[in-house]
Amino acid sequence: MPRKMSSKEKKSNDLTETRTRTWTFVLYEDSAPENWRDIIDELHVEWIESPWHDKDINANGEPKKKHKHICLVFGGVKSYEQVKEITDSINCPIPQRCHNARALVRYMAHLDNPEKAQYDPSSIIGHGGVDVADMLRPCSSERYSIIRDMMDYIRQNTVTEFQDLMDYAAAEHFDDWFPLLCDNSAFVLGQYIKSQRHRSGSAPVSDPVPTHSDKEENGSVLAVQEGEEDDDFVVYDPDTGEMIF
Repeated sequence: MPRKMSSKEKKSNDLTETRTRTWTFVLYEDSAPENWRDIIDELHVEWIESPWHDKDINANGEPKKKHKHICLVFGGVKSYEQVKEITDSINCPIPQRCHNARALVRYMAHLDNPEKAQYDPSSIIGHGGVDVADMLRPCSSERYSIIRDMMDYIRQNTVTEFQDLMDYAAAEHFDDWFPLLCDNSAFVLGQYIKSQRHRSGSAPVSDPVPTHSDKEENGSVLAVQEGEEDDDFVVYDPDTGEMIF
């Protein structure tokens, strides 16, 4: 009767039989050769590298070794043995199958893991033509949450011009607000700003009625508009300041 494989042996066996286009592995700074990027570039495949993870903590509270997460995206399926030849050439642990490249790229900055050390998404580097910004693009629920954040900012800061929101987004939220404003959220937020401007009474009009004091031609009286009607004026004597009518 054949021996029953342990769960660890079965997992290892399943891995070696796996063939997929996308693989991932961890690269440690203290063991990888200096030219490790050149070695991967010579494969002429799409690949992504995370920032250096130098603030990660183990479950026991000890700091993890400085490392990067690497994602390889091949044009066709590759076997475990084929990818392991690559990881062996740069002294890295065995590769793992990547089930979702977008999720992995987000993990490279711990975007969905607030309990972990956070890393700058702009430090994620794509090679071979990978569009990292597209892979980091938020899903619908995240997009709605970001739009709500922008609405809160508009309301709390009494933003009345779309340019002010764009300038702020470009300077302070280039990775989340700015792409949404450029791609698909400008109209709804522009309308929100317009509505706030009208509600606050600061909406510009094409031919504004003078609101500042206007002196008559003879210089003897001063007319000030007090109401909304064209003839709703109060006239003061410019010398005494007394109301004439």
